[in-house]
Parts: sequence; structure tokens; C-alpha cells
Amino acid sequence: MKQLTKAEEEVMHILWELKEANVAAIIEKMPEPKPAYNTVSTIVRILESKGFVDHKQQGKGYNYFPLLKKETYSNQSINQLMNNYFNGSFKSMVSFFMKKNDLNSKDLENILKEINKEENDD
Repeated sequence: MKQLTKAEEEVMHILWELKEANVAAIIEKMPEPKPAYNTVSTIVRILESKGFVDHKQQGKGYNYFPLLKKETYSNQSINQLMNNYFNGSFKSMVSFFMKKNDLNSKDLENILKEINKEENDD
């Protein structure tokens, strides 16, 4: 799967949230200063060429929608992070984030409870 630039990822997050939107609606959700219409339009077309979004005709314009689920992209991104920076070791990655975020064993225990709860809910 291709990696996204920061700008492409920002647009994808908005599309995941909105489910479907035209360029104007995407821009409306973006923080100030808002990018130019042509800039966002170009980003959306790039996302389309990469296979992340598709469109359907809506009057004279287009509505864009994600083809890839956010969870799928998140999983791929985390796996790439783990492989590139932690030699594929989940344990090393968790240890790193515990140290950098000043987590203690109680915090980790709470995280594990949340994970177990989510697994049981599925």
C-alpha cells in the first residue's frame, strides 16, 4: 500500500469522517488558514490515482468517498512504523512509547483491559 503525504492524510481523515464529500465540504472541515480550492482538488485527484478514493457525479461536480477503511490504513501505518523503527518488535515499540509518554505499569494494565474489552465486544 502506498504511503500518504501529510496533506493527503489530512484529506483522508476528513473523508473518513464525512463518508462522502465534494471539495468545498472537505475545505470547510479543514483548519485555518484554508487551502485553495485547486490545491484540495489536486490532492483528491492524487488520492484517486493512488486508489484511496473514488468519485461519483453530483450535478456538475463530484462527490468523493474513501475506498479504504481508516482501520486498514491505520494498521498498515502502525506495522510500517514498527518495522522501520523497532525491527518489527511490538514489545520494543510499546516499551519506547511507555518511556516517552511516562506511562507506568498501572497505565499499561488499563490499556490491556481496554484491549481485552474490545476483543470481547467483537
